[in-house]
Amino acid sequence: MKFERVSGILLHPTSLPGPYGIGDLGPQAYAWVDFLAASGCKLWQVLPLGPTGYGDSPYQCFSAFAGNPYLISPDFLLDEGLLTTDDLSDRPDFPADRVDFGLIFHWKPILLDRAFTRFESDPRPALRADFDSFRTENAAWLEDYALFMALKESHGGGSWENWPEPLRKRDPAALAEARKSLTHHVLRFTFYQFLFFQQWHALKAYANANECGVQIIGDIPIFVAYDSADIWAHPQLFYLDEAGRPTVVAGVPPDYFSPTGQLWGNPLYRWDVHQATGYAWWLERFRAILKMVDIVRLDHFRGFAGYWEVPAGNPTAEIGRWVPGPGLDFLAAVNRALSGEAVGADGCPSMPIIAEDLGLITPDVVAMREKFCLPGMKILQFGFSGPGNPFLPHHYSHNCVAYTGTHDNDTARGWYESAPENEHDFALRYLGLKRSPQSLTADAMSETLHSGESFAWELIRAVWSSVAVFAIAPMQDLLNLGTEARMNYPSHLGSNWGWRMGERVLSEELKEKLKKLNYLYSR
Repeated sequence: MKFERVSGILLHPTSLPGPYGIGDLGPQAYAWVDFLAASGCKLWQVLPLGPTGYGDSPYQCFSAFAGNPYLISPDFLLDEGLLTTDDLSDRPDFPADRVDFGLIFHWKPILLDRAFTRFESDPRPALRADFDSFRTENAAWLEDYALFMALKESHGGGSWENWPEPLRKRDPAALAEARKSLTHHVLRFTFYQFLFFQQWHALKAYANANECGVQIIGDIPIFVAYDSADIWAHPQLFYLDEAGRPTVVAGVPPDYFSPTGQLWGNPLYRWDVHQATGYAWWLERFRAILKMVDIVRLDHFRGFAGYWEVPAGNPTAEIGRWVPGPGLDFLAAVNRALSGEAVGADGCPSMPIIAEDLGLITPDVVAMREKFCLPGMKILQFGFSGPGNPFLPHHYSHNCVAYTGTHDNDTARGWYESAPENEHDFALRYLGLKRSPQSLTADAMSETLHSGESFAWELIRAVWSSVAVFAIAPMQDLLNLGTEARMNYPSHLGSNWGWRMGERVLSEELKEKLKKLNYLYSR
């Protein structure tokens, strides 16, 4: 697909406002799409949409194919008659500005179970037919996932590595018995997936419609969580020992995010086995995500050229080794599956993929990205070490996606308030802003800046005015929020992924401000 010059906002659905403790796919999501369209933005970028587990990270999900049931809208379940107002009477007093995952994990499954009970007791023929069709169309991943979740629940929610050996090793007789004894529970987890995809596809259709014209950028994490249906169902695809435990795990060496590296802990792929199957599991993964979104951000792209292998059990990612990835052979297979090797007028393949090419980028990573004409990522926050820094807009090419920051960065305002003095000073000079005294308070900061704009909006302006084909900013930067609104601290467990947008922040003033910027810079 040929990317056009447009802009967009990064906002995970969990960050949407609403009364149910976590952003969901209900009316507030549609209001968000309306805001994007009215402001002239054509892209909505989200994080992975899978069911989150320990640590609440969307990059550590119970499945690479399933959707997050906590995103299901209670309002739409009310509309469908699957819930009543009485079902919502025990709603906790949720905080408005953050997701309290503990409260959510206690309350929402009870709510969804009430919807399932009502579906079972009085299923409408049309809804039942839709449900049966969904089960058939998604059986390749859905059956394993629903059984995995039912088994996990029946064993107290712990990791599958602690299940009885016949279940860990997928003994056919043990699985058959589990399906029989847990039939109700398997059906319930299947129903949750049906509800999620029913609501998500309706929202995506609304966003894509001509009245809005908004495309959704999704995210494929390169690795999957150890405690997932994917690894339990396909252990031959990963480096595991006889007991099913990882022998080596994923991470990255020390970098600008962490001085001890990032120890992700995910099992690593046996790429030789994947190659022997024609990368079948990966191709199904791409097909599945591209039914959910229009464009995919391929996370940790450099890992397909070479990845950092850490011995299992190491406390940090400092000790490890680089191992060659599947490289061009893998991308060629993806290209054949997604585009039939079609090329545009410029001779480039037409894959709807953004390469997340951050970190230690070597020539083979660049060659792999350029071979398939994939746009890379430019993060302006990384650019202020000096004029030769490649993350500064005067170095950008057209074929890149420019961001003020991402979910892994501090907010623009948070960066401004805590940046090293040399970077702080260079940023102000680069953006053509007045030099603000060190004693300046955060609340007074914006008054010292050019044209009364905040530092965050000056970063947005710089990204929007660049030649990059896509310009994207996290919603926190549009709202000029500080570090308190940061989404994630890489390598830090806890207190992540919880930020939520306020109820009335999508003002007419903000819409017009963004709309003018999109007009001014032809986005």
